[in-house]
Amino acid sequence: MRPEIKEYNYDWMLGSLLKVASEIGNSSEKEIQYLTNYIPYFKGTLSVLLREGEVGTCFIRLLDKYFDNILTAHQNSKKISAITFCLSPALFHAMNIVPVTLEVMTGLAGLLWKRGAYDYLDYGCELGFTETSCSSQRGALGAYLAGLGEEIDFLVCDTPGVCDTNANAFAFASTFMEKPFFQLNYPQTIGDEKTRKYHLDDYKDLITFLKEQTGKDLDVDRLREVLKEVDKQDDILAEIEDFYCLVPNPIPVIFNLFIYIGRFISAGLPEYTELLELMLEKVQQNAQKGITGLHFEQEKARVFMCYIDHYTLNLDFFDWLNRRGISHLGGILSRNFRDNTRYASELEKSTYGIDTSTFETMLTSLSEMNATLPMVRSIRGPFDKPNMWLEESISLARLYHADCVVYNGTPGCRNTWGMVKPFAREVEKAGFPVHIMNGDAFDDRVESWESTVNRLEEFLSIRGLL
Repeated sequence: MRPEIKEYNYDWMLGSLLKVASEIGNSSEKEIQYLTNYIPYFKGTLSVLLREGEVGTCFIRLLDKYFDNILTAHQNSKKISAITFCLSPALFHAMNIVPVTLEVMTGLAGLLWKRGAYDYLDYGCELGFTETSCSSQRGALGAYLAGLGEEIDFLVCDTPGVCDTNANAFAFASTFMEKPFFQLNYPQTIGDEKTRKYHLDDYKDLITFLKEQTGKDLDVDRLREVLKEVDKQDDILAEIEDFYCLVPNPIPVIFNLFIYIGRFISAGLPEYTELLELMLEKVQQNAQKGITGLHFEQEKARVFMCYIDHYTLNLDFFDWLNRRGISHLGGILSRNFRDNTRYASELEKSTYGIDTSTFETMLTSLSEMNATLPMVRSIRGPFDKPNMWLEESISLARLYHADCVVYNGTPGCRNTWGMVKPFAREVEKAGFPVHIMNGDAFDDRVESWESTVNRLEEFLSIRGLL
């Protein structure tokens, strides 16, 4: 790692940038223009966020609070846990533990810094961690392995068997940093009683582990408070989801990013509820006017991202969709499979509900929520089995009137790369053109954004969508 990279902590640098950005909302246009002279590589990203008005500034504040919690955790006598996006942070919030979601931390580096997370991605390889691992964990993890961040107290992973590179990243980090590690097993199936009980017992063991690490018991009242907030958030998300069915789509492109980043780091917290309420209000206004959520063009095409988005500087992917008149219908990360959503209610025994009546029902709600998170539910085994990736993608593409389906991931996504070609053939048979992006969602060195967008433009042009 270059010496200059070691001068500042990774989380402090991200947090400092967001702290400044969080105070811009009340500034005049002239003040904002003056300020951006001092943040040349961030002003592109900032302009895309500020374009969304109050919703954009609320999202920045949510991120600012998240980093503030990380940076002040130990001085406030809180423990810090590294977690994955496949694990809801709700339990950690209920137990006053500060979660560091590695995938979000990596993605933010790509969105906010010109150099991205390149040095930190490479540092993990210098230590012996394979470069064929998923870059979504390896980016932020490289910084923490180098000691360039708040000290991680323990690690919790929720995807063994679903994503081996994710599980290996956490196991490697635990061994290298000599930190305690808990690994939840993934459910073999969704919905049957035997598996539900096994997953619930496993989740209870996780709570025991967290108690041991913090020296504190789980506050039942606090848990109920967090779950009631999650319930409220799920209701708002279900309302937003319904608007994807409208043509034109009234949901702004960037809202998809706000939905899943907010849930991955702030599920159960009021700041995420505030963000969702503002988003719903904006979407309702667009729908009442019969207008698209796009900023520069009328809706020309509707794309469903069957996996994840692309996280490059200046939010280029989202901005490109906006400028080309392409509506974003969400993807695997923006879905939550709550029993009150239209698409999930049609998938038998693959949803979760929230019941706060007793301690046992709350734990059941949490464990079933985790069992239906991205990848754990959708990419758990054969892609073409019931309630799996293929059925889910075709169902959503039809429901939301998609014109095409686009796959994007990382070279380390072996579970999806191993089946994406037959998956694409089956989706094409169902009537939806499919484009497979060859880059890395978190590392532009694999394929530059310019090459990526050229291939996207060619696909859409040949298929007559632009």
